[in-house]
Amino acid sequence: MKIFVPVFLFLSCLCSAQTVCIDPGHPSEVGRGTQGKHITEIKAVWQVAVKLKKELEMRGVKVVMTKSKEEELVKNKDRSATANKAHVDLMVRLHCDDAAGTGYAIYYPDQKGTAQGKTGPSDDVLKACGKIAPVFHEEFKKAIGDELHDNGLLSDTKTAVGGKYGALIGSIFSEVPVVLIEMCRLNNPKDEAYISSEKGQNALAKALAEATIRSIRETK
Repeated sequence: MKIFVPVFLFLSCLCSAQTVCIDPGHPSEVGRGTQGKHITEIKAVWQVAVKLKKELEMRGVKVVMTKSKEEELVKNKDRSATANKAHVDLMVRLHCDDAAGTGYAIYYPDQKGTAQGKTGPSDDVLKACGKIAPVFHEEFKKAIGDELHDNGLLSDTKTAVGGKYGALIGSIFSEVPVVLIEMCRLNNPKDEAYISSEKGQNALAKALAEATIRSIRETK
């Protein structure tokens, strides 16, 4: 006798095996991040992180957070330790940029770096990131649509910290796949207005959830 499982139950089973770490950026040892005219990076990424957590949990994903409150100072090494300890399928790091222009960019480690006496990530993590990051970027771009400009999928080395150490510190200490998204250019008035709004934050959270689940499912 054939047993038919409803699609929503099947998808729920797929998601239930997933564990994700959400890392709302800053404050950390590298500073408090950037600031727009009306909102700080700390507040913007925290608000999106809370919404993303809810979106993922609604889809059956287990979520761990690197911070328990908005202003909690956590070093990047310790942020990675939270993800490592939980053996997550993906660590998603949320930030806002202050570069010229507009839109988002997604970063991942494609080589080892060295910082604070540690060289990493491992070859296995680099390989996993190389598979996950393109899918994450593709799905996020699809889900967010024309709401924000896509500045591409880039190496950690294209960031100031990553260029200095060979990879972002959070990547160097990570023992699990990791991606970082600069969700917008906070010094751009249009971008700031978008991420400050309930509509923009909800759209970002949903797009991030879709990108997270698909990238894990298709590369696991």
